[in-house]
Formats: sequence, structure tokens, C-alpha cells
Amino acid sequence: MTFSKLFAIASVAVLLTGTAGAQTFSDSFAGFGSNEGEPIEIEASELRVEDNNNTATFVGDVVVIQGETSLKTERLKVFYAGSGSSEDEGAVQQRISRLEAEGGVFVTSKDQTAKGDAASFDMNKEIMVMTGREVVLSQGPNVVVGQKLTVNLKTGQANLTAANGNVSGSGGGGGRVKVRILPNSVEEN
Repeated sequence: MTFSKLFAIASVAVLLTGTAGAQTFSDSFAGFGSNEGEPIEIEASELRVEDNNNTATFVGDVVVIQGETSLKTERLKVFYAGSGSSEDEGAVQQRISRLEAEGGVFVTSKDQTAKGDAASFDMNKEIMVMTGREVVLSQGPNVVVGQKLTVNLKTGQANLTAANGNVSGSGGGGGRVKVRILPNSVEEN
């Protein structure tokens, strides 16, 4: 399904239910942390490791890259599951169970971007939730804006919702998801 067709369907869904299911944007997150064949590279100004809590916190201009997907934020906390040691030749038996990013989160993959104030990735449930005053999803000139994006990394299902109450300040949407589509703006693959 092309992006413009999907956005047309999402627009109707917004009018009928107030929730947009923008599945194409889920592609931005589908590979992040779940593609074990690609290395994950992390850069930050500082790293704090707390072995007793099985956490590592990256602080200051954090950049995470895996394949064609990148995440930029001010603070990224990584939660590990499992023990830090193993009887099998000293192999580490830890894996990432959850990521929490805050301080502005910007995710890009190919021509798609998503930005918000905070995001959490539950690797066990394979769910990503991005929240913010404005969660902005874009692909080229096409834009969707809400306050909470939930993506099932396994199925690719994505839902964008708006706040139930009034949103104050500039650009306040009064609890509505906004969609801007430029027809014929995304080429067929």
C-alpha cells in the first residue's frame, strides 16, 4: 500500500475515531533493537553503569545507530535482563529488556522521521511508545501530529492518539490528531 493511500485511510480513521493507524511509520522502528544481525553503535558524552540495577545510562547528545535506523536524544537508559555472567566460558548472558529515552527523541529511518519528548522501547513485549506535547511523524512533505505514538514492533501496527483534553499553547490541537498529505508525494516501490 502506498504512503498516500495509507494516509488517506488514516485521515478517514482520524475523522471517525480520533486515532490514526499509520503503519508506514512503524517501519522507522521495526528494525531498531530487533535486528540481531546489525550491530548497534552508541555514542554519548557520558556513560553511567549500575551493575546492581542492571542499567546503563548514556547522557549528553546520545546517538544510537543500527543499520539505516538512528535515534538521537539527550538521555538513554538501557535496562538489561539476565545475569551478568555465565558458567559457559564466561559468556555474558544479558540482553536488553527496555530502553527509555528522554530530553527530546528523534528517530529516523530512510525517508521517515519521528520526534517527541520521550520514548520507551519494551523489547520483551516488542512495543515502542513515544509521547510528547507534539509527536510528529513525517515522510517527505507528509506529516502526522499527535501526542502519543504506540508501535507494535512485531506486527508493524502503529497508533497515534491525541490528548483527551484541551492542549494549551501554540499549535494546541484541542485533543485532535492532525494529518497533512501532499498527493502523489511518495513514489511507488
